[in-house]
Amino acid sequence: MYKYDDFDRTFVAERVAHYRAQTERYLDGKLSEDEFLQLRLRNGLYVQRLAPMLRVAVPYGTLSADQLRMLAHIARRYDRGYGHLSTRQNMQFNWPELAEVPDILEDLASVEMHAIQTSGNCIRNTTTDEFAGAAADEIVDARPYCELIRQWSTNHPEFDWLPRKFKIAVTGAQEDRAAIAVHDIGIQARHDDNGDVVFDFYVGGGLGRTPVIGPLIREGLPVAHLLTYLEAVMRVYNRYGRRDNKYKARIKILVRAMGADGFQSRVDEEWAHIKDSASTVSESEMERLIAAFAPPTFVTLVEEDNLESQRLEHPQFSHWLHHNVVPHKRKGYAIVTLSTKATGVPPGDVSDEQMDAVAGWADAYSFGELRISHEQNFVLPHVPRGKLFELWQAATEADLGTANAGLLTDMICCPGGDYCSLANAKSIPVAEAIQRRFDNYDYVHDLGNLDINISGCMNACGHHHVGHIGILGVDKKGEEFYQISLGGHSGHSSTAAALGQIIGPSFARNEVPDVIARILDVYVDNRHNEESFLHCFQRIGLDPFKERIYGNGN
Repeated sequence: MYKYDDFDRTFVAERVAHYRAQTERYLDGKLSEDEFLQLRLRNGLYVQRLAPMLRVAVPYGTLSADQLRMLAHIARRYDRGYGHLSTRQNMQFNWPELAEVPDILEDLASVEMHAIQTSGNCIRNTTTDEFAGAAADEIVDARPYCELIRQWSTNHPEFDWLPRKFKIAVTGAQEDRAAIAVHDIGIQARHDDNGDVVFDFYVGGGLGRTPVIGPLIREGLPVAHLLTYLEAVMRVYNRYGRRDNKYKARIKILVRAMGADGFQSRVDEEWAHIKDSASTVSESEMERLIAAFAPPTFVTLVEEDNLESQRLEHPQFSHWLHHNVVPHKRKGYAIVTLSTKATGVPPGDVSDEQMDAVAGWADAYSFGELRISHEQNFVLPHVPRGKLFELWQAATEADLGTANAGLLTDMICCPGGDYCSLANAKSIPVAEAIQRRFDNYDYVHDLGNLDINISGCMNACGHHHVGHIGILGVDKKGEEFYQISLGGHSGHSSTAAALGQIIGPSFARNEVPDVIARILDVYVDNRHNEESFLHCFQRIGLDPFKERIYGNGN
């Protein structure tokens, strides 16, 4: 993991002191609401439906055990005993007192954390594969390059007031677990024919009101030019992006207006002027960052002979191994997903006790390291296979051992109308109703991998556009209704990313579980052997689902 140096520590400490002084001025009436707005946003503080919400940055989703313990402390001391894992791999607190936020930021700084640029029209937290540095299918560990982007983009004076928020994702694996196709900039790290690390740039993707799959505009970019090319893209966006209408201010609108080729030409023109500037990445700087992410001190492990006997003796453990444990690049180790999606619990919500427990398991089983996934779960990246049964028992006791990673009940869900002032409808009750309706392991296991994503509004924080089944809350004359789409996915090694297709008119909240059941019935009736929901949908199309749901008259 990356560790702060003296510059990092000084920078964050000064930022906390500055924000404390400005908060005091605001509370004393010396700053207006509008004057305080951008200050609080740049430090992660929103004003939500019921209370302020603080979003803590977790760069590329990587945490130490001590950092998670600090988040548990913050949940106990300043909140209501829990936090929320976001789809951008951050942690959110829904109930902090505005006057106490500087104290929270000071506590965060003590463990090399902050909330800088988790909101506002700036470059947000760079995300990556939650299995980075561990996955068996990894080509390039993306984390050093994410850290390079984080350092470059933090407080960058030229890009601190963009037309709109800006999101970057990087992946270095065969399986795209970072959803790069639906980001403002998505970066695929790979090796060229000479074995050197290079990058493919996808620009202008995004969800929200105008969902777009980002086009490829640059292939095989050398490491030395990662920041100069990023800077060229950002300059073109900053110069030409719309500022008169926030709904048309994202880079995807600009790329669409210019056309991918036209946008690329503008970027190349800009890049020609700065290609060999001070932002060129030196070999020594890259070596420094790569060294910060050196693998832990793995030991040679022999496969535990009793693992298979434990599976036979404990069927629930076998289910958990099948769904929540994936291969590691190092023999004798495994990657474990700790599901936050126990039935009846809002997806992504974790208590302070659970955070402390996960921190303890990270120390005991994973070299003190853990991750937050896009799917709002915890990940322990380096677990000895011989310790899996022991870990499963502890996780089950803490309600983090549900064997559903990748299954129907492992839903992505935004906080929705229960908290967010932007939401048209509630998301959490819909997720719970679906969980309870399909709380049957044999059934959801038989369905196989199936992504249900739920958003409470068109901002798409729940990524409903790229769910195999997407659910969007909409307002109909003051009533909450839900629009359903099918066939979306964020892309992987065998299938390009795609946006879901809306099946038809929306449904009342109490109808949603029945509609989902009918959708699943169509899938079960039409699938071939082990065919996945996504592949079945791609083969048979939307019409059979529409007919089952609406009948021939609609």
